[in-house]
Amino acid sequence: MELMDVSESKNIMQHNAITSGRYDYSACMMDVLFMVLSGLEVGKLEYNIYVQDIETITGRKWNLKQLREATEAIGSRMFEIETKESLDQIWLFSRIKYLYGTGSFVVELNHSALPYFFELKNNFTSMQLKSVLNCSSKYAKRLYGIACQWRSVGSKRFEIVELKKMLGLIDKKGNEQFERISEFKISVLEIAKKQINENTDIDIDFELKKRGRSFHWVTLHINTKIPKQLEINFDISVDNQKYIAKIAHYGVSPDQAELIAKKEKEADFDKLITDLNAKVRSGKLKIDKSVAYLIGIYQKKGILPNKG
Repeated sequence: MELMDVSESKNIMQHNAITSGRYDYSACMMDVLFMVLSGLEVGKLEYNIYVQDIETITGRKWNLKQLREATEAIGSRMFEIETKESLDQIWLFSRIKYLYGTGSFVVELNHSALPYFFELKNNFTSMQLKSVLNCSSKYAKRLYGIACQWRSVGSKRFEIVELKKMLGLIDKKGNEQFERISEFKISVLEIAKKQINENTDIDIDFELKKRGRSFHWVTLHINTKIPKQLEINFDISVDNQKYIAKIAHYGVSPDQAELIAKKEKEADFDKLITDLNAKVRSGKLKIDKSVAYLIGIYQKKGILPNKG
């Protein structure tokens, strides 16, 4: 198994064989994988996934052809785990069964892959996992992990030798890959920058500086991006994510929807919406004031903070 040694990163478990695989995952493949992870249970191998749930949570809609192509692609991915004693080849899914007329399909996991599913769920956010699966360059994956540590700061300067060691380009014996700065820039930094900026939740840029006549420093500049689409959060149950999406549908922000979902039972929220709709129909409340009215109710209940 390819080891991805970014020892300072606590958020990303770089040694997982699945994230080390050089494969691109489509949005549909991601949604299938994340739906499985969101419902993952110890000892459970079969998961019934409803297509409508994906659309409710993310706003993305997939047809049967797209789903079949996605599950076929996931099923064709083979991951290798190499130790001193053996080389183990594993596949994630054992079987997919599409249930006609139900809008659902059953995913049967490969029993041998279960530990890797739990490692993914326990050690990655959905955006982190999406990022490392969609970056085919191992240096992009490593650099993403490094950059995430400094995203709150915005930039970090490294000695080039130091960064090369972190990227696995200089081994313990001192053997170095991409010794020429032009090779390092084109084959490592430029490719990593392109893939990270296209596939992850951050944008990076780099700046090379000399000490004397030779390049000695590289500065990483990191900016966090606002996600363009909602992602399935496999740390929260599917039912809870559907409830949060329902609340957000009425015009509150995702953060406000999550706060409401934590404190308000869904039945009570539904009753409140029924009352709100009745007020709008009767003319007691203008439709353009309904969001503010809803937020005001939850501010009075102490569920949402007042703006002060």
